[in-house]
Formats: sequence, structure tokens, C-alpha cells
Amino acid sequence: MSRDHRVSEGAPLWTPPEDVVANARVTHFTHWLWDRGVLTESYDELWRWSVTEIDAFWDAIWEYFEVVGHRGDGPVRTGGPLPVDGLRWFPGATLNYAANALRRAGTAPDDVAIVFRSEAGGHRRLSYRELSLHVAEVRAGLANLGVGPGDRVAAYVPNIPEALVCFLATASLGAVWSSCSPDFGSSAVIDRFAQIEPTVLVAVDGYAYNRKLFDRTATVAEIEAALPSLNATVLIPYLDPAASPEGAGLRRGVAYADLPVEGAEPAFEEVPFEHPLWVVYSSGTTGLPKPIVHGHGGVVLEHLKAVSFQQDIGPGDVFCWYTTTGWMMWNYLVGGLLTGCTVLMYDGAPLDLWKLAADAGATYLGVGAPYITASMKEGRRPGEEFDLSALRGVGSTGSPLPPEGYEWVYDAVGRDLLLGSLSGGTDLCTGFLGPTPLLPLHAGVIQARGLGAKVEAYGEDGEPLVDEVGELVITEPMPSMPVSFWNDPDGARYRESYFATYPGVWRHGDWIKIRPDGGCVIYGRSDSTLNRGGVRMGTSDFYRVVEGFPEIADSLVIDTGRLGSEGRLILYVQTVPGAELDDDLAGRLKSALRSALSPRHVPDEIHGVPGIPRTLSGKKLEIPVRKILLGTPVDEAANRDTLANPEVLKHFVD
Repeated sequence: MSRDHRVSEGAPLWTPPEDVVANARVTHFTHWLWDRGVLTESYDELWRWSVTEIDAFWDAIWEYFEVVGHRGDGPVRTGGPLPVDGLRWFPGATLNYAANALRRAGTAPDDVAIVFRSEAGGHRRLSYRELSLHVAEVRAGLANLGVGPGDRVAAYVPNIPEALVCFLATASLGAVWSSCSPDFGSSAVIDRFAQIEPTVLVAVDGYAYNRKLFDRTATVAEIEAALPSLNATVLIPYLDPAASPEGAGLRRGVAYADLPVEGAEPAFEEVPFEHPLWVVYSSGTTGLPKPIVHGHGGVVLEHLKAVSFQQDIGPGDVFCWYTTTGWMMWNYLVGGLLTGCTVLMYDGAPLDLWKLAADAGATYLGVGAPYITASMKEGRRPGEEFDLSALRGVGSTGSPLPPEGYEWVYDAVGRDLLLGSLSGGTDLCTGFLGPTPLLPLHAGVIQARGLGAKVEAYGEDGEPLVDEVGELVITEPMPSMPVSFWNDPDGARYRESYFATYPGVWRHGDWIKIRPDGGCVIYGRSDSTLNRGGVRMGTSDFYRVVEGFPEIADSLVIDTGRLGSEGRLILYVQTVPGAELDDDLAGRLKSALRSALSPRHVPDEIHGVPGIPRTLSGKKLEIPVRKILLGTPVDEAANRDTLANPEVLKHFVD
């Protein structure tokens, strides 16, 4: 697609067919509510009811999905109004995430729970019965290693079935899970796991990525040595079937084959609604990552609602999201089990995710927005290259998807798909902006605010805006807001992270425009804004212009201005193979930016670099690079072990 082909934001692309609306899971929920006297005639009315009658809505989610557990007769909420003010959800309820994720083992045991594919060619399938039995046996093994309610199990594992089995086993005990991908360096892992003092570490000996093998046994031994709280390190021989704890030099090593207790029966520790389920971490590009704690109940309700109603996934679907265990999208992916679908797990480089979806019969494929734009630039036409007839939905997240990316999906992948652009984050472990099968879809526009998520755009005066760009805020609580941060007993760090700017209101750190029809547009991080001559602009607008050039593979724009003084606007570009940044390309870039944005947004400098620094989950390092340019030492500005390509940082220092 050429640079000159631009799509207007808001251009109509898809209207839901009548049968899609009629058969949507959210439509069934609406009819269920009608039978109980809640009359809503549109998605907008349903959303408004969900964020005004908050207790009634979340109570209905529990009842509608027949959550496994004991609801009790207490209120939906006490205290508050926010988690940092003593808010408690469902104070009389008990449940267990794993019991809900594995309930299909009792009702449809032969249904497929997991389909696994790896870059190295590994294929596996597990039914719900088989998954439940594996979880029971590993649960008993973890208990034998001293793991009980509240203890932490840390995992250094890729997106493989053993990761999911160990997570569900941990949850079934009422213990707390936390994971990092094995492409994390040792210091990044230790920064995370040392904060939570795990009882058991589960790790692989190595992994494959982009047709290369990476031995991690020395790293595992280094991590083990830095965690004195460990009773054991369980080694999964993933790269080398002959790998052993002894060979890896582990002092407290246990072979994964020796962990399960054969014949153990499924069992689930019922815990209070807000009992810690897992600890996930902020990106950690600078300083110690925030250890964010989510509870069993909040995650169960949120993921049931989001996966079922926003993405329309349930029994019979094959749900895949390309992710690693170090990104919250892994937690979201395994949440598919709550809905009774099949979870497609893939480990490896994103060599061809369209082929993966076709070969595995995926009905929903989620990817990072850069993967869609890269496929577009390569001129791919997956709908013609592969049989994607099973595919009903494509998800996109990680960064804003430009309108051209939206159009490409409908032109090159399939016209009958629901493109689900999501925006949310690790902090709530969900997408609070996303798709709905009930509404038309427009280029560059996320269809709706999620049910139960009162997202608004705030102006500088703290008042809501419509059809204007403002700060993304959440003005009413959600059950999947963090229960706490680990080691933050008075909530000071929690409050400072989200509630310091607008007291009593969650500030998320993105620029958003909410259209009159309820659609939403994300313009990038509000703390990496381009402020030129008093004109503020999100970086997504900038990238849309620059990365529309066929010569540009990736880009990064930095505004070095400080409060009270305007700095330099610097553009870094990575060209595609065979292209180079010369005076002609630089001139055309400046001309396009002047025309599409404004004369104020023409870069003062344009530099070619071999790569744009990104986190392991694919996010551009705008803020750390800005700090580097302003004189912060590299190792203080960014944690190299959390980056996909730390070697490129030196070019920004130079």
C-alpha cells in the first residue's frame, strides 16, 4: 500500500450482519437481562447501564456465567469508593480461578482445551479432561514442595502447555503465580521475582526463536542463586530432552518429570474474591517494575465478560493471541478457558501467524498492531494465500493501529471479520476499549468502551470531553483494578501510580478521543506528547505519516522540550532493506509531515538508525530514549534485559 493511499479516520468498513448480531453472546446476555427487567435497546444503553448500575451489572455477570464458587449474600461492594480507599468487591464470596477455567472437564471433558504449536515443529492437543488431570498431578507435586495458599510460584517459561498447567495448579492451591519469558535477561527476572520471594521457581533449559536455539541453563542457575526464598527449582527440559537439574548446576533442582503425583484428584482451594491470583509487572524500562496484584474474582469476572461479550468467543472457538508469558496478553489468552473455548498456544517467532491461524483452524487471531502494519507493508494478502474460512475475528493491541491497517485487514484478510482493536493494559489485565459484534466499525476507531468500564477523556480542567483529545481516565472502579501492589502496605505507590493527577479518578497515561457515537481513538502515551508551539499531538499521528513511506520499516519521534522551554523534535527512522536515508527521502518526509500535521511538527533532525528500541512486548521506548537524549545514563533510563533489541540503544547515545 503506497504512502499516498491514506484512509480517513472514521471511514466505514464493516457493518454487523443481522445473523452476527442475533447470535452474539452479548445479545443473549441482553435478552437474559430483559427477562429480569433490565431493558436496553442498544450497545450504548447497555454500556451506560453497566457503568451507572455498577453493582447490579457485576452481580449479573456472576449470575449469568454461573461462576463456580459461593456468591454469599453480601453486597457487591463495601468501602471505597476506590481500591486505595478500602473498596472491597464481593466481600462475602469465595471461589477459585482454576475451578472456573477447568469446569468444562466436568461438562464436556472431551472438548479440546489446548492446541499447541511451536516454531520448532512441536504439536500437542489436550482435552479439558487431560488438562484437568495434569493440573491435579502438578498441584499435588507443588504441595509436596511446600507450596500452599499465599505462597508464590515464579516461572521462567515460554508459551507452552507446561506453563498453563503450572499456573492452574498454582491457582488451584490458592498460591500466587508470576511469570517471565525466557528471553528476559537475568537482571530483569531477578528485579521482578526477588520482590515477591517465591517458594518455587519453574524454568526451562532454553528456547527456540527465529530458527535459533538459546540455552538458558546458566541464567536459570543465576536466578536461583539470587532467590534465597526458594525451596526448589523445577527444570523443564524443553530445548534438550536430556537436560537435567544437575547438568544445569541447580542447587535445589527438581526434574519436571518428577513433579506430578500420579493419580492425584482435582481439588481447588476456595479463596476470598480478592485473594491474590498472580503478580504481573509494569514494563520496567526504568527502575524496579511495579509488582501488580490481581485477585481471583476480579480476573474471573472481567475475562468472562471481555472475552465473551467484546470478542464474542466461547465454546467451539479456537482462540489465539501471539504473546509471551511476560506480557499480560498471556494472562488474557489463558482466560479463554473460562469461556470454554480452545486456547491455541504458540511458541516461537512470528514467522507467519496467518499460516498458523489457517493450519490450526483458529477462529480468532490476536496480534500486535506492528504485525498488521508489517504485513501490509510487505504486500501480504493472507486471505488469498491461506484458507482462513474459520477466522471470525482479528485482534490488534500493543500500540494504535492506523486507519490504513484497519482497511488492509478487510481488504487482504477477510471482509466478514470483526477487527477487534483493543486498548487497556497490564494494570487492569484487560482491554477496557475494544470491539463489539453489535456496532459498525470505522477505520482507526476502536468500536466501544468495554461494558463496566467508565472510560472518559479529561481536559486540563479535569472535565469530560467529547470529540476532543484528552487524558484517558476511568471514573468508576472495576473489579480487575489491582488489589494492591506487592510490598506496598499503605497503598502509597498504588495511589501515586494512578490517582495522583485526578484525585479519585484513575489516570491511565494515554491520549484518547471519544466520538459522539461512543467510538474511541487512541493517540499514544500522554507522557510522550509532542508539544510544539503549544500544539499538542500524540505520537501515533506522527508514525502514521512516517511509516506510510514504503522506505520506512520503523520510526521513533522524540520531543526534547521541557516545561517552559521548547526543545528539538528528533525523528529516527529504520529503513527497509535496500533503502537508505538520503536528502531526498528526508525532504519528502518533512514535506509530508508539514502537509499532514503542521509546520510545527517538521522534525529539526532526522537520523537513520539500524533499529528502533522496543520492549519484549513490542512497545516503542519513547520515554527512556527521551531521557537518554537529555543526559540520563543508558542503564538508568532503560533496563536492557527488558528490551527486544538492547544493542540499538548505543546509537541514540551517539
